[in-house]
Amino acid sequence: MTMNSTVSLSAHGVSLELPLYLQSERSAHTWFSMLAGAAFDRPRREFRTILSDISFNAQDGDRIGIIGRNGVGKSTLLRVLTGAYQPTQGRIEAHGSMQALLNISLGFSGEATVRENIFLRGTAMGLRAAEIREIVLPVLEFAEIEDKANHRLKTLSSGQRMRLGFSIATAAQHDIMIMDEWIGTGDAAFITKAKKRMQGRVDGAKIVLLASHNVALIKNVCNKGLLMDAGRVVFFGDTTDALKEYKSLVSAPAVTEKNT
Repeated sequence: MTMNSTVSLSAHGVSLELPLYLQSERSAHTWFSMLAGAAFDRPRREFRTILSDISFNAQDGDRIGIIGRNGVGKSTLLRVLTGAYQPTQGRIEAHGSMQALLNISLGFSGEATVRENIFLRGTAMGLRAAEIREIVLPVLEFAEIEDKANHRLKTLSSGQRMRLGFSIATAAQHDIMIMDEWIGTGDAAFITKAKKRMQGRVDGAKIVLLASHNVALIKNVCNKGLLMDAGRVVFFGDTTDALKEYKSLVSAPAVTEKNT
């Protein structure tokens, strides 16, 4: 993976609306009438604002912890940054190779072989065919499934699939890393190995964004904090100051939350 000499990631007035499908309140006297109502009463669609006017700028050397209470839009913001959601308003600007560790098992095909899945995921990560061929054996070795290369993915245990997903996701170093919690999976020995690799990838990245409720982890990894509440950024700055603001926020009455 070619690393970019000038790396940055920024959000400019980003807002996101998503549709919710709501069912009308119904009263039913029998199971049949309830099921009939559910079958013929179409849900209504409403749009909810999940993110509102998000702006920040990350430069080379930034390790940003995204913090906030459950449901304020942290994970949604990460998905917007990686392109999984397109902003309703505003724009994202990214310069440099990017890798997201959000759902490491996403995009697998159970009917394809393990080797084929490495090519599928590698292609989705933006790797060229030659680069994918180079990582196949290291991925299998790190996941400890060298003898499973030609087995269909669905024959692997859940633990083996998780190890494979982690191994692929962290096989190459990227300029920008975006993570939802600190990923480690498998037995104790594998978790130790996974944490060591994660630390190496974080150290090698030029920009890191990490969403987490783990205050000790945020203090250890991040030099900046981005505090969110009700889909908005309410503080962006030094990690210590951000955590102080977070502590004040959680001790205050909660805002009615409607975000994911």
